Amino acid sequence: MHRVLVLGAGKIGSLLSGLLAASGEYQVDLADMNGHAAQAVAAGHKLANIKAHQVDARNPQALEQHLKAHAVDAVISSLPYFCNPPVAEVARKLKLHYFDLTEDVEVTRAVTRTAAGAGTVFAPQCGLAPGFISIAANEIMSHFDAVHDVKLRVGALPQNPGNMSKYALTWSSDGVINEYGNLCYGIANGKPATLMPLEGLETIQLEGRLYEAFNTSGGLGSLAETWEGKVRNLTYKTMRYPGHCEIMRVLMNDLRMNEHRDELKIILERAVPRTVQDVVLVYVSVSGTQHGKFMEENYVNTIYPQEIAGRLWSAIQVTTSAGVCAVVDLVLKKPAAYKGLVKQEQFKLGEVLANRFGKAYAQAETAELSARLVRTGEAVKQFVA
Repeated sequence: MHRVLVLGAGKIGSLLSGLLAASGEYQVDLADMNGHAAQAVAAGHKLANIKAHQVDARNPQALEQHLKAHAVDAVISSLPYFCNPPVAEVARKLKLHYFDLTEDVEVTRAVTRTAAGAGTVFAPQCGLAPGFISIAANEIMSHFDAVHDVKLRVGALPQNPGNMSKYALTWSSDGVINEYGNLCYGIANGKPATLMPLEGLETIQLEGRLYEAFNTSGGLGSLAETWEGKVRNLTYKTMRYPGHCEIMRVLMNDLRMNEHRDELKIILERAVPRTVQDVVLVYVSVSGTQHGKFMEENYVNTIYPQEIAGRLWSAIQVTTSAGVCAVVDLVLKKPAAYKGLVKQEQFKLGEVLANRFGKAYAQAETAELSARLVRTGEAVKQFVA
């Protein structure tokens, strides 16, 4: 029985704790600064191997005391990105494995410094993007003798947009603001490149529907560092419905809300609805030479909400939770195979998709499931304190 501490009982922590516990091979301690929230999630799953705790992980001393009193093998942080560096430091001090979901570049650099020389695993950037998208891209890139151009595109969108921005808060508002406002990184003409967010606007068509894509921060993970000097162009962009980027440019740049992120968060959470009827789009395009011929290969996937343990979970919850759970599972099954900083692209796509948690990426749900559960009122089931 693997023992893990999941920090954060929000959208992702509530699902990943249940997935791990339901496997029967994990004892899960779920901790949140709001003890009632953790208790509500644990009670909702109705599993004896999830235990709720009240812990303020922003206080390293309190976190360390909790971990000394409740021994675990690994810490999984589903906290906001800015909470992660001290959590990683506590994990290093106590010689525990560490996993997080951060897309923030500076936070990842801090975790990387903490991981230097560690005898345990430090795997930041788990989840969807960064995370699964890097695993998929690295696999496709490995099929080529020489890699020319690589495009990583991911979208987490409402199935039925009903506002001018054609968007819903399917993800953390802090994370959205971060990826829209921070510098982006990639490779251009064979050299590392710094790119502006909300620029590089392009259109892309998948399954007959038109989307736009533009630069956002963090989704590329460490892939540019891994492939530096071995690829001509490598970019990551977020997909949205046409027109969204223009609205966000006005908000972030013209109205200078990127300089007032606390106010922007209030505006977004007040005005932009949330939904469980979402869809996640994953697109990788790689071109290069294979056996002397110029070729292109793609990985394309569309993931809809799924019913797990009697409750409807959004596509972004499923893909993010499945991504981190698969990586945790692969590491804890063979801990001797990994040590120190572990990049997402070190995991093989086939291993992830074959994993009991990663198989969520292969399930062929459609929009009909979430539509049916919304019609019957079952989609409103939530774990609330």
